[in-house]
Amino acid sequence: MTTASVAEGSAPKRLIVVGSGIAGLYSALLAAEAGAEVVLLTKGALADSNTYYAQGGISAVLDEPAPGDTVAAHIADTLKAGAGHCNEEAVRVLCTEARLDIAGLGRFGVQFDLDDDGDPALGLEAAHSAPRILHAGGDATGAGVAAALIRTVLDFQAAGRIQVIGHAQVTSLSLGGPHGGRVVGANFLHDGRHLGVHGDSVLLATGGAGQLFAQTTNPAVATADGLALAWRVGAAVADLEFFQFHPTCMVLPAAAREAEGNNDPLLISEAVRGEGAILVDATGLRFMPDYHPDAELAPRDVVSRSIALHLAKLGDPNGHVFLDATVIEEQRGQGFLAKRFPTLSKRTRQAGVDWTRQLVPVAPAAHYWMGGVVTDLYGRTSVPGLLAAGEVACTGVQGANRLASNSLLEGLVFGRRAVEGFLGGSSTGPLAPALEPRTGDRLASSAAGSGAHATTALSGPPELPFVDSGRPLSGPPAPLLGSVLEMDPVPGPASWEFESLPGPGALETSFGQAGAFSRGALRRLMTAKAGVLRDGGLLREAGAALAAWAGDVLPLNVPDSLDVREHEDANLLLAAQLLVHAARERRESLGAHYRNDSVREPAAVEDFDKRYTMSRKASLVHD
Repeated sequence: MTTASVAEGSAPKRLIVVGSGIAGLYSALLAAEAGAEVVLLTKGALADSNTYYAQGGISAVLDEPAPGDTVAAHIADTLKAGAGHCNEEAVRVLCTEARLDIAGLGRFGVQFDLDDDGDPALGLEAAHSAPRILHAGGDATGAGVAAALIRTVLDFQAAGRIQVIGHAQVTSLSLGGPHGGRVVGANFLHDGRHLGVHGDSVLLATGGAGQLFAQTTNPAVATADGLALAWRVGAAVADLEFFQFHPTCMVLPAAAREAEGNNDPLLISEAVRGEGAILVDATGLRFMPDYHPDAELAPRDVVSRSIALHLAKLGDPNGHVFLDATVIEEQRGQGFLAKRFPTLSKRTRQAGVDWTRQLVPVAPAAHYWMGGVVTDLYGRTSVPGLLAAGEVACTGVQGANRLASNSLLEGLVFGRRAVEGFLGGSSTGPLAPALEPRTGDRLASSAAGSGAHATTALSGPPELPFVDSGRPLSGPPAPLLGSVLEMDPVPGPASWEFESLPGPGALETSFGQAGAFSRGALRRLMTAKAGVLRDGGLLREAGAALAAWAGDVLPLNVPDSLDVREHEDANLLLAAQLLVHAARERRESLGAHYRNDSVREPAAVEDFDKRYTMSRKASLVHD
């Protein structure tokens, strides 16, 4: 299928994209260029996403790579970081097609940093065997990429090719079709009203769930919305036990964290420790040499675990330690920190800390969720009409531990492939075999091409169809922009309960000491009992407390409320229950999932490197 052919025929297909990170923005642009009607829903402003906060770059082996670098080497590095748990075919796709989507970003206005010769400046990061990291604006790659894509999306909106609806909290997915099992639209809150929109498919690009934990590098919008939406309509999820923590995120004052979430997280890069900064506790003790011979230069997950172990030993699992960068200034001379780390120097100063003279409070922070909604290599989930891409999806490409700078790349490659799956219109059902290679090749080439695309512009902005469950989807959309749109009936909860699933230890039933539910209490619970350090006892306690709260919050249901926060709370609680259950079932440590009581006993995951998959329709599935 060519991009021109999509626009031919009686009516273009409509794609509803939920989320405005790199996967959502890029896929919306590609779908619109291919002639589809695109409605882009974002819960805040377009810039409110994990992408915007990404300091790292995008990994790719270009047509002219660094000396000695190859696609095979990128594949090998990714598989090694994933601890033997990756989907090897997904990794091959990611690394092989990376250069096409890097070129696609350039066509949409993204400018990567260049070296003195005018070539792409390729950086080297931990666990990469060769320099292959592209940056835009130094340590602000995410912001640079997001800004360029947002400008292009707004241009498309002005031209009537994309309809953007900001501050739209999607609350549920609409089901329809001959047997009522296909996703045909999305319902959302906007300006104090319940609204809805129909489409041929919905693409979830909602990002992660860092707000599950007391400390996170994610912005306040990262509340597991996409995972909850997918789960409630029966989509399969997998690998939820694998959550990556960054070891050194600046700790904000407690009042600010409780009141607003982590709206402006500040990650302190490993490069600071590479220059000589050390970690000390509240007594001034440098503790890392007691945990690893490489001390502060140990791998990211080791440093995170060491900090967590030390805090647990001190009896303060939700506490923090300190990063001492004053030693760098003493050794390298006055002004070195400001010159070497200008952004971090400015940001720490804005937070009230002069790190040339003062210690910076830091703690491990939830950074990236490797698990998510299960998809095939074209973004198709186990529910017809529902696609997913980016951090919300689980392609298997990240395995048990993500390789640095592969996350933005995954959003690009599999966001494009989700559009290919949508445009291909395969009728072979969920998790269908991959489309014919030439279909994907053509869209990939279009993404990377520099010429004009053969598309048919829409006549005016795409109009939101009136949501009426009795109306055939094939009918013409009514011009109701600016009118009240009614919300579709929400599917009732399936008869799925956490207590019905097998698991070691006590069942997750009522827990008298859980106390009243609050988001702060949830974050503290998850950090202390299901964070960097886990064991069976802690996870059972977490499951019991979550089950007690679920009796009041009812996370399987869609809240009957116009309060966005109530919907986010239900989504977070549901995600927490799913994560804790998956962590209990995987009883051996693997990758980012670390258990102090790691054993090789028969459990739900009998082979330690096998994927643990759950859905509301079936208790568990082994791949």
